[in-house]
Amino acid sequence: MNHLLQFETDRLIIRPSRLDDAPFFVELLNSPGWLANIGDRNVRSKEDAEEYIQTRMLSQFERVGYGNYVVERKEDQQKVGVSGLYEREGLAAVDIGFALLPAYEGKGYAFEATQRVKEAAFGEFSLHKILAITTQTNLPSQKLLKKLGMEFTKLINLPNDPEELMLFELAKPANS
Repeated sequence: MNHLLQFETDRLIIRPSRLDDAPFFVELLNSPGWLANIGDRNVRSKEDAEEYIQTRMLSQFERVGYGNYVVERKEDQQKVGVSGLYEREGLAAVDIGFALLPAYEGKGYAFEATQRVKEAAFGEFSLHKILAITTQTNLPSQKLLKKLGMEFTKLINLPNDPEELMLFELAKPANS
């Protein structure tokens, strides 16, 4: 893997996912919020997580230089969640996304990390537009996307997914 960018905020380090994050991903991908709002990825063991990281995350980093980032607190290096830029089948632009372990929700970490990832999308990665998808019932996610400056545009279906999702969009600001 070539040199990948890492980002920081006042409280957080936002770094590329690694294979040694597998135990963290087992916990995150089986948390109630992930299962309810993102879906079951059938990651039940360290080995499942390593394969998921390799095929879904590291391969995208190798292709385009960005992807899924683990969010850690600076004060104690505790992994609190993820934020990232994702290539998704059925979407015409990169999807920005985030998820936190339940113990770290409501502390501003998701917004702080995703705001920095959004800045990287338009700055370091020179993207012209980002999208976001969320379920119609995930009100906290919708609120965070609006706080990021994203606008709801329409309901969509992704390939092989019967659930209608809300699509949010944000174009690169003219002054950046």
